[in-house]
Order: sequence, then C-alpha cells, then structure tokens
Amino acid sequence: MKSNNSLKVALISLGCPKNLVDSEIALGQLQQAGFTVTFDEHEADVLVVNTCSFIEGAKQESIETILEVAERKEAGSLRHLVVMGCLAQEFGSELRRQIPEIDLLIGTGMVARIGWICQQYLTEKPAQPVWINEPDFLYTEHMPRIRATLPHVAYVKIAEGCNNCCSYCLIPRLRGKLRSRPADSIVAESLSLVQQGVREINLIAQDTTAYGQDLPSDQDKLVPLLRRLAKIDGLHWIRLLYAYPDSISRQLLECMAEEPKICNYLDIPIQHINDNILKAMNRRSSRASIESTIELIRQTLPGAVLRTSVMVGFPGEGRKQFEELGDFIAAAQFDHLGVFAFSPQEGTQAARMPGQISPKIKEQRQNEILRLQAEISAGKNRQLIGSVQEVIIDFAGRAGENSIGRTFGHAPDIDGAVYVLPSSNIPCTGGQIYAARIVRATNYDLFAQILN
Repeated sequence: MKSNNSLKVALISLGCPKNLVDSEIALGQLQQAGFTVTFDEHEADVLVVNTCSFIEGAKQESIETILEVAERKEAGSLRHLVVMGCLAQEFGSELRRQIPEIDLLIGTGMVARIGWICQQYLTEKPAQPVWINEPDFLYTEHMPRIRATLPHVAYVKIAEGCNNCCSYCLIPRLRGKLRSRPADSIVAESLSLVQQGVREINLIAQDTTAYGQDLPSDQDKLVPLLRRLAKIDGLHWIRLLYAYPDSISRQLLECMAEEPKICNYLDIPIQHINDNILKAMNRRSSRASIESTIELIRQTLPGAVLRTSVMVGFPGEGRKQFEELGDFIAAAQFDHLGVFAFSPQEGTQAARMPGQISPKIKEQRQNEILRLQAEISAGKNRQLIGSVQEVIIDFAGRAGENSIGRTFGHAPDIDGAVYVLPSSNIPCTGGQIYAARIVRATNYDLFAQILN
C-alpha cells in the first residue's frame, strides 16, 4: 500500500465561497499530513468532493459530481473517493450505503482533522469510514491553507454558523450556531494574506452583520474590525458579503463612507418583500424595514452598488404576492440580483407548509424575475458609459486580446465582468488596478479602455 506522502490529492469544491474557504483549509491540512496536493484532478490518487446541499439544485450537483468521480474510481483511474461538507453532514452513513465507492465521509465539524483522518484510513484502513460530529468547527489564522482563488483575491470567513433559523434553511443544523472568530485572528490572517500578494479581501459568513454578537468584547464587532482591516498597508479593497438587511446600521454605513478601502458594495439578501411571506420564512425583516434600510444606504453611501437575492415560489406565494415582489424589484433598482426557486428541504418547517407551488410555476416566476433584472442591469450598465472606474485585472490578455477585470461593484465570480480592450501602450498585469473609461455595456458586462 502507498504511504500517504506518495499519494496525490485533489479537491473539487462545490457551492459558495464559504465552502471554498473550508476546501482551502482542508487542502492545507492534507498537505501538512504528508499528501501531495495537485490542482489537476485527473492525476490525483485521492479526490475529495466538498459538497453543498443548500438548495435542491446544489444537492443534485453534489450527488452527480460524486457519481462521476465514483465511475472514475470503478474504472481504475482513481484510488480513493472522499466526500466532505454539507451533504456528508446531512446524510452521513446513508450516503455511503447508496454510493459504496465512497471511502470516507467527513462532516462540516471535522475539517481540521481531515488530514489525520485520510492519513489513518487511506494508509492503515481502520474500521471507521464515517466521521460526523457536532458542526462546531471554526478555523484560525494558524491553520495551514492552500488558496484556490486568484493570487490577488481572498475570502476571509469571519464567523461560522447561523442563529437566524429561517423556515426554509438547514444551515443551523449543518453548520451550527453562530460562532465568531476573534478580531485579532481575522486581522492576523488578513495581514498574512496581504504579505502573500492579496489586494482584495472579501469578508464572508452565513450572516456577516451578525459578526461578534456572540463575543463579549466590543472590539470583536463588525465596525471595529473593519476599521482595523482598513489600516492594513497594501490592502486595496475590502468587500462585505451576506449582510442581512435588518442588521445594517447607520454606524456600519458611516464606517464604509469614511474608509476608502471598504467598497461601497453591499450584498443584502432580502428573500422577499411581502410581509406575510417574510413572516412565514421566519425572517426578521418587514417590507417597511427593508425599504428603510435601502433608503439609509443610498443616503449614506451615494452610488453604492447593491446586490440581493430573492426566493420565488415559497409556500403560499400567490400571484399577488409575486407581483408585489416584482414591482418592488423594479422600483428598488438593484445593481445585481440572484433569484432562487424555493426548494423544500427535508426537515425544515417550510417543507411541511401548505400551499406548495408547482415546479412549473416556480420556474416561470424565476424566469420573470430574471428578465426584469436583465433590463435593470442593462440600464445600470449603460449609465456607466463614459465614466472612469478603477478596474482590478483578474486575467491579463495576451497581445491583442481583451483582459478581464472588475470594478469595486463586481464581487468575484457572482457579478459581471469588465472586458478591458487591448492597448499597445499599457499592457495589463494580473492583480494590478488601473483607471479605465467605460466605453460599452451589455446586460451584465462592461467594456473599458485603460487611460494613459
């Protein structure tokens, strides 16, 4: 049998950036345990699939990916299949019974031990193939981490778990209650990332605006943390993702206005606007409070870029409630918007509610909102033509080719992009930031020319 230090391991990370951070920590743990990490999954002896089960589509993608990898194992091109993350936490041994090609199942609470578990099982074959415990993992700045993002971009998870208990969501069960990292740990990690060449840090959690509510010190709260991060030399952009609207305070917005490194960008998942639907979702927000928050943001941060996510087809959503949501989106004019069709998750309150909506109607409503947002986004982008924007280059084009970048209003991977037209005078370099004039716009993307 091979020793672990002669086994190559690769990882497929599914789902959101929060899952990606877990994947990066897992790779660091595996390397520390003696495995050779590769980003080419086809040369790996061990393939780890970090799964997502937030909605039915994500769960299905996870299962399909596991089955594809299982086929490769059966064909002999792969030695070991390891499944970790939310799907493993949710289904445990049942998943292994259904897919016997899985060698190891590792839950969300065992990320810090994945290196040791794989070392023991894959080289010594102990009896226990399923490692599921309470979802209480919280990483620290001392844990090894192999980043899978672009060299100049990083995600920093400031908290884990969630106390909101929305009626449609399994996150508290899969990830546990809110657990915030101490601010000192976050700042130390961010300093280390900047020393590695990171220029943009995206702060993430299940609920970033709840950061520090479980910690006693006033210094371990979101605004003091942002003030400290803004003092880091060499860090250019700080972006806040997953900010629940009911926790966005005037103090937070004033901090963002005063600190030029903090992007005037807020990702505020509202989910719906009808008060009855919001109540059934067990959301703390109301239509009035959401409207008040958006008004406060635009007063305090003129020109702020707003992203949101909404859910259509929630049980009891009639045509009237759906049209209320559409009318609100048309009036609010969000810069970016994601729309999900309600997916009944086994074990949630919403899955048992009366008034379930047919899949066909949910899909129709989802498409209606997407068409509406496409028009809004196109209009927003047209308004930027002629303006000068800072653009960070993610992918530098070869001679005569476009480079691809983003403004402060584009979060990595989820928003549009800026295609920077080739210039004979100023070749683009990945990770650098340039002043560029917007010259053309489509529904979701911009085209720009770097200024001399």
